[in-house]
Amino acid sequence: MLTKKICMLGAFAVGKTSLVKQYVYSIFSDDYLTTVGVKISKKIIEMNGVEMNLVLWDMEGRDAFTDVNISYLRGAMGFFLVADGTRRDTLDAALQLRSTALDVTGPIPHCLLINKADLAPDWQVTRDDVDRLRNDEGLTTFATCAKTGQSVEESFRTLAEAML
Repeated sequence: MLTKKICMLGAFAVGKTSLVKQYVYSIFSDDYLTTVGVKISKKIIEMNGVEMNLVLWDMEGRDAFTDVNISYLRGAMGFFLVADGTRRDTLDAALQLRSTALDVTGPIPHCLLINKADLAPDWQVTRDDVDRLRNDEGLTTFATCAKTGQSVEESFRTLAEAML
């Protein structure tokens, strides 16, 4: 069985923990609890005939990394950048985190999850923002919703496949 470490990166309250809980346990809670440090969850999946143990590192919300946070990235085989579609500044923070993460990890698979798709009418992240990231930077993006599960399974499977 292959083991793959995946880090969840993004600012505070973008839904990293909720996305992990939706993916691993198929649950959602409106209760907000700040992640302190890192919380590790696991899920075993089968991808293209290969059994994979995904080890998900749900890191505390940050706009920038400290030396301690950077150490959590070591050994990562992929990562998710998570932004809250209703808060444009969280997209900017995610893109800054991407640059730092790639400096630490080198070129590894990663995706951008723009979360809270159920609140799309209130989004500050625009279709032009997403198209620019996809087309100009080649960044795989998903509009996700931890609450409904929209695109959660698909995004994790896409990253897992890219890590094979």
